Amino acid sequence: MNRTLVVAGHGMTGHRLLTEFAELGGLGAWRVVVFGEEPDAAYDRVRLSAALAGGDPRALALERHGAGVEVRVGTAVTGIDRAAGEVRCADGTAQRYDALVLATGSRPFVPPFPGHDLPCVFPYRTVADVSAIRAAVRPGREAVVVGGGLLGLEAADALHRLGMRPHVVEPGPGPMPVQLDSAAGAHLAALLAARGVSAHCGTGIAGVADGGRTTLADGTELDAALVVVAAGVRPRDELAEAAGLPRGERGGFLVDERLRTPDDRIWAIGECAAVAGRCHGLVAPGYRMAESVARQLLGLVPEAFADTPVPTRLKLPGVAADSFGDVHARTAGAMEFAESDRRQGRYRKIVLAQDGRTVLGRVEVGPTGP
Repeated sequence: MNRTLVVAGHGMTGHRLLTEFAELGGLGAWRVVVFGEEPDAAYDRVRLSAALAGGDPRALALERHGAGVEVRVGTAVTGIDRAAGEVRCADGTAQRYDALVLATGSRPFVPPFPGHDLPCVFPYRTVADVSAIRAAVRPGREAVVVGGGLLGLEAADALHRLGMRPHVVEPGPGPMPVQLDSAAGAHLAALLAARGVSAHCGTGIAGVADGGRTTLADGTELDAALVVVAAGVRPRDELAEAAGLPRGERGGFLVDERLRTPDDRIWAIGECAAVAGRCHGLVAPGYRMAESVARQLLGLVPEAFADTPVPTRLKLPGVAADSFGDVHARTAGAMEFAESDRRQGRYRKIVLAQDGRTVLGRVEVGPTGP
């Protein structure tokens, strides 16, 4: 084994790369070293809200890698020496590589509102964040969740199940504004309100006072005990500049459709990869990237990464929202067909291409269960 594969990042995408690599027989020809910045090995970040609602965070752990994979948790890669073919680490060590895969993921975006750095304000990204939020929960008190996307709504529902009275603050016209049109967003907001989650849309945070009391941009004041920020993420691409690797216009390691940087020994996958300039913040595209790079490393013919639409589903107790494709009908010539039942709280829409047969998008919102 005279070749060494180094993976910078041990999140879900890095874990998938190593799983695929092992299944394809790569461990017989390569030594594999993976560095993870968090103190925990890879876990299912998609199910963080289940842990926040009261589940066991240990249940999120992904399957351990077998022999042939050295996992170094709590050790961040801090630099890349491309000429020497090695990475430098936060603990002062260095590791040589023949191939390097960057899977550094993203960091949570915390808007710089007054009070964003107070102890009562929590990012929502890691198992450690979940533990900190759970320790701050005060049943019966109000809580504020900044961001009305999928993660923010899941966090608000988890806080509701822990006995708090959550308020979701979303600057867009409605919850999940990227995935839902305005009518679907209004239906979802009504369903959430019936469940005990209040949505404040079209406004932002004016400031947070010590202790959690929050003022919104529209003047609303909320006597919150804590504030959870789920306002999106930014790619972790800090290694790019010193290493001379290009970034995408909006961040991320710039790669081609094969996930390759201009350095033929370095790839990037997952949320830190700007494929043709665009980063993808969902796990499904990251898994496809991981599978492609695993095949390339073993000399197998990979499929080029394709930017295909990914369905989005919010599923909370009693509430569901499904979205796919061009729900806002922005494609030239697109036709929209919608039906709404406000009494039942249901809304459905399909978007067809100009030919009247090709489905461009679909959205459905409604209650579930009895």
